[in-house]
Amino acid sequence: MSVLVVVTDHAVERFRQRIGGRAGEVDVRPEIVGRVARAWDHGPPSRVDEEPPAGATGARGSVYVRDLVDRSLVFVCRYDRSSSEVVVVTLWEAEGGAAPPRVGRRWTDSLRRGSG
Repeated sequence: MSVLVVVTDHAVERFRQRIGGRAGEVDVRPEIVGRVARAWDHGPPSRVDEEPPAGATGARGSVYVRDLVDRSLVFVCRYDRSSSEVVVVTLWEAEGGAAPPRVGRRWTDSLRRGSG
């Protein structure tokens, strides 16, 4: 089933910081849309899940879409079933993949502690 994919500015910044554009484009939004749409078309259970990845705190109503290109990359989304729209809110790098996360968990955990 095809979906309409929308990407927040926050998700664009996170992607740009961690992945960058593969083709050197200024706006990586089309790349994110393509990656999420292809993974969504690939479908559950391997690519789309309602359970957060290990180490992540899940938000109610979130859907997690695992990238086909970078298996440790997980897009955190909201899914509106009635309109078949997926909103990419942010992204997560799962630990234990082929490569370690580009931004270490120690760094992100310290940010979380400092924001409280």
